[in-house]
Amino acid sequence: MSSARVDYIAPWWTYWLHEFPHVNLRFQPLDHTFKPQDENYQQSLIFLGCVAAAGLGVNLLCLAIYLSCLCCCRKDEEEEESKKSNSCCVTWAAVAAGLICCVAVGVGFYGNSETNDGVYQLTYSLYNANHTLAGVDSLVTGTAGGMQSGLNEHLSRLGEIFAARGDFVQTLQFMQQMSDNIIKQLLGLPDWEKAKVDLAAIADQTAYVEYYRWLTYLLILILDLVICLAACLGLAKQSRWLLTTMMVCGVLTLILSWASLGADVATAVGTSDFCVAPDKFLMNQTKDVISSDIVHYYLYCSQTLPNPFQQSLTVFQRSLTTMQIQIQGLLQFAVPLFPTAERDLLSIQHLLNNSEASLHQLTALLDCRGLNKDYLDALIGVCYDGVEGLLYLCLFSLLAACAFSVMLCAIPRAWRQIANRDRDYDDIDDGDPFNPQSRRMTSHHSHQGNMHSFCSYSSSIGSQTSLQPPTQAVTNAPLSEYMNQSALFGGNPRYENVPLIGRGSPPPSYSPTMRATYLSMTEDQIRHFGEDFRV
Repeated sequence: MSSARVDYIAPWWTYWLHEFPHVNLRFQPLDHTFKPQDENYQQSLIFLGCVAAAGLGVNLLCLAIYLSCLCCCRKDEEEEESKKSNSCCVTWAAVAAGLICCVAVGVGFYGNSETNDGVYQLTYSLYNANHTLAGVDSLVTGTAGGMQSGLNEHLSRLGEIFAARGDFVQTLQFMQQMSDNIIKQLLGLPDWEKAKVDLAAIADQTAYVEYYRWLTYLLILILDLVICLAACLGLAKQSRWLLTTMMVCGVLTLILSWASLGADVATAVGTSDFCVAPDKFLMNQTKDVISSDIVHYYLYCSQTLPNPFQQSLTVFQRSLTTMQIQIQGLLQFAVPLFPTAERDLLSIQHLLNNSEASLHQLTALLDCRGLNKDYLDALIGVCYDGVEGLLYLCLFSLLAACAFSVMLCAIPRAWRQIANRDRDYDDIDDGDPFNPQSRRMTSHHSHQGNMHSFCSYSSSIGSQTSLQPPTQAVTNAPLSEYMNQSALFGGNPRYENVPLIGRGSPPPSYSPTMRATYLSMTEDQIRHFGEDFRV
């Protein structure tokens, strides 16, 4: 039987998926035969989905352990040293998650399109086969009905007309036998009505499910891409509320990725079980409807196989030919004697011509090449494009799970860095004269009047000697500010080698003499020099 198959060979990935373990929920091993109605076989596919659920549990457990370690095992003394390295880790993690997510979305779009193409080819072939079977059923019903009603009516009237001629009546009786023989042969053909209804129902249900499957995956792909881009935007903008929202969405998408992985694996394994031995399943399904010889004829369509309809069609053809010869004889010899019989004889001739045309159409429709082509197209669509697309969708689910796992690891670190930055920013004293932001807020006050400075103080004797304010007005120049500060601190090169005013530099160190000099100022001196040096 296997030697007759020449057009269909199951692809290698269906054999690989067919070898996946088939275990029911009681952990009992099962055979790999495709039996969708069997409860144990259904449990074996559910078990594959449970394996994906276990993978989700392990993934969430690893993320929980990682987040717990990140929150509880902090080393404050190493924060400053590792800040730059942590920032690099977050950046590279975000880049890796984005790239993996983009690759996953691309693979998902391709797999979704391939699966849709395969299912479309399946439904198209089912509709074609249904159309062929419906045509066969229509021809058989129409021809048999015409023979039973139309032909018998004409023969009855001709029997009354030819009642006086025994030879003509005998010819009519012979034609009645031929008509009964044709009806018998037509009724001997298989009843395609039940198979036709089943094919139409399967095609409709498959198209309905496939539409919503394709739409669901399209929304999942778009959702993954949007979440990935929003998470990258949150990391770039350092927006804590956006990162929090994307973290919640990332967890939900991670769960959805593992769920889709389980569904895709179960579907791919079940479909591969069918693709490895489709003939065996179809023979078992149709054994109560159609004979095995007919099913075998259409499944293999080999030149060496006999046509199971050849005998019936041959008898049909011979009976029609015999009846047409008899009608020609009656038209030639009976009409001159019985002119009223011409109308019924011509009607019978027209009926026989239509029956002959139906015979040719029926012969073409019953030929195995049409239905076998639809069968092979359906197998190629399901087992090649369909299963291949499911494998790409499985790869998409795995890549998406990896991408969002990396993202969920990077977001808490980014959150921690943002929190540390905000805390360090809040610790800055707004009254610090060396705070760049504080100077920007008060710089317009220093530009409205004259700048005062101290005269030189003696740093050697540790006491104030003279305080003389300058008389010239100081413009908004960093060099003048620097010179005034240099005069304030006694011209010591240790504290005046770098101009600090107006550059946002960190505060300098103060010598004990400088601090004592500043603290020894009286209120009158401070009031005289203004608020320039008030802390």
